[in-house]
Parts: sequence; C-alpha cells; structure tokens
Amino acid sequence: MLKFGLIGKNISYSFSEKYFTQKFKTERIKDSSYHTFDLNTIEDFVTLAKKQKVNGYNVTIPYKEAIIPFLDSLNSKAAQIGAVNTIKITKNGKLKGYNTDFYGFKKSLKPLLEMHHKKALILGTGGASKAVAYALKSLKIPYNFISRKAENNILSYNDITKQILDSHQIIINCTPLGTFPNIEDCPNIPYNFINSQHILYDLIYNPEKTKFLKHGTIQGAKTKNGLEMLELQAEKSWEIWNK
Repeated sequence: MLKFGLIGKNISYSFSEKYFTQKFKTERIKDSSYHTFDLNTIEDFVTLAKKQKVNGYNVTIPYKEAIIPFLDSLNSKAAQIGAVNTIKITKNGKLKGYNTDFYGFKKSLKPLLEMHHKKALILGTGGASKAVAYALKSLKIPYNFISRKAENNILSYNDITKQILDSHQIIINCTPLGTFPNIEDCPNIPYNFINSQHILYDLIYNPEKTKFLKHGTIQGAKTKNGLEMLELQAEKSWEIWNK
C-alpha cells in the first residue's frame, strides 16, 4: 500500500484528503491512501518522516517555506520560487521539493486574461504568494506585493489608492482572510475603486465565494476562487510522485 499525505497546521478542513480519497475511488486506484498530518511545529516533520512510511507529501500553510531546510534537494522551479508544496521520496529515500502551486495558478488564471490585464497586486507575502509571483513573471505580468507593513518593494494596504487600482487590473488574495469559519473577513482594500476591468482571484476555496470575491462581483469584476488551482496542483503532485 502506497501512502501519501498533507503536512500543515490546523488543517482538518483540508481539500487534499477528500480530493485524493475520491480520486482513488473514482479511478479505482486500490493500492494508495492519503492522510492529513497536522504538525504543531515544522520540527515534528523529522519524527513523522522517521515513523511513517510515506511515499509523497503535499505541504500547506504555514510550512511551505519552513520545510525547505528539512529536504535533501529542490527542483529548479521550487528553488527559484522559494516555497515547496510537494515532496517526492526518491528511490534512494531522499526528500526532493517541488512547487505545483505556480502551475495550478497559472493554468487557471490564463483563460481569464484579456489585453488590458497588464499588472497585478498580490495580497500577502507567504509561500503561496511566491508561487503566484513566479507564475505572473512567466506570463510577463508585472506585480506588486501588498502586506500589512510597507518595506523595501512591498506596499502596505494603506498605500492602495484609486490610481494604483486603476493601473493594477489583477488582484490576487494569497492571505487566509475570509477562510471558513471566518467568512466575514476580507483584505482591507478600497473595493469602491474596483470595476469591470478587474479580475479578483482568491486562493481560498472554502467558502466558494469569499467576501473578497463578493465585493468584486458587486463592482462588476471577474472573480475566481482557488478550487481549480488546487485541483490542478494536486494532479501535478500525483504526476510527480508517480513518474
């Protein structure tokens, strides 16, 4: 029996276990199972890796960057991104890190893009935002990061003006704000300056329509949640584990 799993913290809500369990059932993959490994600290991964015979991991909040020192190697894209969401156990038992988030985001964003979508704002600076930035760079879309505190080339939420929103037509929420059960939360941006020229993309998938996306809909923007991105990155993870 092959065992796969997700490491993260407070991840009982996780998409991955349900997705892969259903995939194994639908595709009649009988020799595989998928589990959630909720770790209090990233150091607990060492114990997990020794105790459990796992054939491949996914990695989620808050360990996509913190996991890197515990790996033996990174593939080139994960190294450039600086975040890992997939770990392959090689034939000689080594841990190799990959990033499939950028692939899922890029493929799910591309059908929404029009000629006027020229620049992006990335809300948040965690591991997922790094994958989003890498995808945007590969699409030749310039971007700015937004965080609670302005520093170096990062803007703060207080810096977001009508002029900035007019010139950045894609806004991606990479923060956990609005995730179930805190569905009344949303990033603090001036939504009244959003219009039909904008795309609002939320990496959150639960709820299906976050408050961030609802604001976008009211203002006439295109909106998309993170479900397709998750499905695409999961399938890419499966491909990596099995090649």
